[in-house]
Amino acid sequence: MIFPITAIGALAGFAAASIPGALLGGLLGQIIDRRLRLASWSALLERFQRPAIADDPYVLFVMLGRMAKCEGRVLDAHIQQARAEMRRLGFDEPSRMRAIEAFARGKTGTDSLRSPLQRQRGNADSLLRACWRMAWADGRISRPERELIMLWGKWLGVPAAEQEAISANYAPKAATQPLASGGYQGALRIIGVSDDSDPAQIKRAYRLLLSKHHPDKLAGRGASAEQVREATEKTRELHQAYRVIRQRRGF
Repeated sequence: MIFPITAIGALAGFAAASIPGALLGGLLGQIIDRRLRLASWSALLERFQRPAIADDPYVLFVMLGRMAKCEGRVLDAHIQQARAEMRRLGFDEPSRMRAIEAFARGKTGTDSLRSPLQRQRGNADSLLRACWRMAWADGRISRPERELIMLWGKWLGVPAAEQEAISANYAPKAATQPLASGGYQGALRIIGVSDDSDPAQIKRAYRLLLSKHHPDKLAGRGASAEQVREATEKTRELHQAYRVIRQRRGF
């Protein structure tokens, strides 16, 4: 196993300060190798040859991955929201796998999105709506999440006031927890399944309801802002109910 940055650091250090320099350069290189997980020259070459961010729709999933990781922890609600976006776009299996890769790539936060987004101004509305849905997926939005989407909106050429209007379509009506009193049984009623339904049935019912109530479908049919907001609330309720069932049933 050859650690490339370690070797480069040692050689550079030796050239600059003989043996003490080689030791110091090798030590610093070893830290970098371990942090970047570089254990071969091919790994280093692959990092430098990393492909550019793909165009829409995969740039969207890079954005969603970064949104989900914005506060350090990716929640189940974020994962479910990303899956809902894949279904909304009608992805087949190969497209879904590419979207998952883009989502994982977004979580690393290593790509610059400025240039890709400036090329996506024609898709600004759909990109930002998906990002606001992701930000509100857990029922709240943090300052880092808001600042990140507002920055992306600036790169996409969308005024701040328009951004706020989009956000309002997906914000919860109130900070209440609809399952607080119903618990597990309430979650079963929301999904429309019973306690003896198997996981496949529950998952199928959940996905059908998500598809039926997705706010983008209403928006595409000229629905009012209030109707879109209600659909968003229903989608959030479905996410929460499904999470309660999964935790209870252990799947």
